[in-house]
Formats: sequence, C-alpha cells, structure tokens
Amino acid sequence: MRTTPTLDDVARKAGVSTATVSRCLNTPDRVVKDTRDKVMYAVEALGYTPNFGARVMAAKRTFTIGAIIPTMENAIFARGIQAFQEELHRRGYTLLVSSTGYRPGAEEEQVRALVGRGADGLLLIGYDRDPALYQYLDRQSVPALIAWAHKPQIDRPAIGFDNHAAMAELTREVLARGHRRIGVISGMVEGNDRAADRLKGIRDTVHAQGLDPADMFEIQTPYGIETAERAMETLMQAAPRPTIVMCGNDVLAAGALRAARLMGLSVPQDVSVTGFDDIELARIVTPALTTVHLPHREMGTKAATALIALVEGAPEGPAAVKLDTVVTLRDSLGPVPAD
Repeated sequence: MRTTPTLDDVARKAGVSTATVSRCLNTPDRVVKDTRDKVMYAVEALGYTPNFGARVMAAKRTFTIGAIIPTMENAIFARGIQAFQEELHRRGYTLLVSSTGYRPGAEEEQVRALVGRGADGLLLIGYDRDPALYQYLDRQSVPALIAWAHKPQIDRPAIGFDNHAAMAELTREVLARGHRRIGVISGMVEGNDRAADRLKGIRDTVHAQGLDPADMFEIQTPYGIETAERAMETLMQAAPRPTIVMCGNDVLAAGALRAARLMGLSVPQDVSVTGFDDIELARIVTPALTTVHLPHREMGTKAATALIALVEGAPEGPAAVKLDTVVTLRDSLGPVPAD
C-alpha cells in the first residue's frame, strides 16, 4: 500500500532537519545552494507535496496575494504583473489575478471575492475608487498596495509613476518640434485616474506654452486597436487636421498607425503619432513608436516586496514610491509637416 511522503521522510533522505526542509520550501533564498539542492532532490524523488493547510494554520496566513487589473486583453499590464508574480513566488507566495474589464463596480465584487478566499493582501491599479472599499479592506485587516500611479498627497502605500508629469514631458518634446494642432486619443477617463492624469498632462503643458487646450482635438475611447482606428479616422477628417496624434497608451497608438496607413498617410511625414507605456508593441510597429518608457518590471518586483512587507507586519509600511519614466524617441515623431 502506497503511503504519502511526509516532511520527516524528506528530511531523512536529504540528511537535514525538518526545519531546514521547511525553510527551503518556504524561503529558499535563506538556504545555501548545496543544502537546497539536496532537499529539492529528496522532494522530487519522494514525490512530496507540502501540506498547505498545515502551513496556513501555523502562520495564520494563506500566503496568497490577489491582484485586480483592468484588462487582460492586451499587454499593458503583462510585464509588471509577470515581475510581481516572480517575486511573490520567490518569497513563497501564490498570486491570484482578476480583471475588471474596466467595468464600474466590478472591482468591488472581485475585492470581496479575493478577501473571501483568504487573500493576505491586494494589488490595486490606480487610486480612483470609492473610499468605502478602502474602509472595507481596513476592517478586514487586508493591506492593499497601489501600483501604476503615484500621488504622494494621498496617504496610501504605492509603487508607481506620475502619469501627469510623464505625459507632460512627452508633450514638451512634441511642442519643441513645432506641433500646435494636436490630436489626442485618450482612454476613457471616468474611473481611470491614469488616463485622466495623462490627458491633463497634455492640456496643462499646452496651456503653459500659451496655447488654448480647447483648440486640441480630443477623443476618448475604450482601449483597443480597432477603437483607436476609428478615432484616428475621425481626427483626420478635421479641417485643418492635426499634425500629431498623441495616444494614451501604445495599444491606441498602434491602432492610430494602422488607420493612418489605411488612409494613405505616411508617419511622420504627414502626421506624427506618439504612445505611452513602451510595451514590446512600440518597437515592432512601423514606424517604431515614440512613447514614454515605464519601468514595468521594476515596479512589479518592488510592489511584491512592499506588499509582502505590509502583509508580514513590517514596523514601517512602505510609503508612496515614485519610479522614473523616460521619453523614448523613435521614428513616429517628426517635425510639423509642410502644408
């Protein structure tokens, strides 16, 4: 009759203590490589599976972290969440990911569901939500960390970047090349403080240069290549049409580039296009996209470290941490076309 291998069995086979086996499985970075290799060989040879329930009872935690992101339909969040998951795994935590699809009210449902499943902490995108949701998490003693945004005036732990300042820097590059007829394809700003801050970054910078933001051509649309194509077609029908179209992210910019090509327009000779995010798509579209590089992997890794610190009751929880962004100039931004 086959018996299930135990922690003691692994310890005997590896020639170490059960405490060492536990450390190797839960915090492998704290065990020297030779010992770790012996333990993992014994685990594999015996077919040992850790008793998750026992670990939960002993630690009074589930070692599970929830992340609620707006969408899984494109690569906007992929790189940051991948780095977040890798660091969680390295520290012995499991990640549960949920997506709202940018639907109002969906985040609250998913927060409650993840808390109900025992999530020790939550990663949330941006600040824009009902304060009652934060109050609910506080009552449940479930810490939450904000990512993809940075607003030091809001007293919440966060790892992110200043969307307003980053887009303002790109706008100054655009204005320096002589562009004054500016078109904007933005994500929907309601319930999305990242999109709202990027749009405001453009408006405020244009105003600071003595121009009227009301003269810009603005379209808000759900994120997607097809929606951006339709928005670009609309912008290019204006008279006079914009000399540049600034997009709220690289997915929208890819759609704008495709629409320009289908309309017989050359980028940047006839119209320039910019994005925001610097996902892989920005480098493979033609022409390569001028955009704002965001430190997705750095943010994901630091967010995991900070959230675990909150979960494990670090004496001083992490404050709002601002990460640097960089305007990345590529071929899609040129000077104002000759009339």
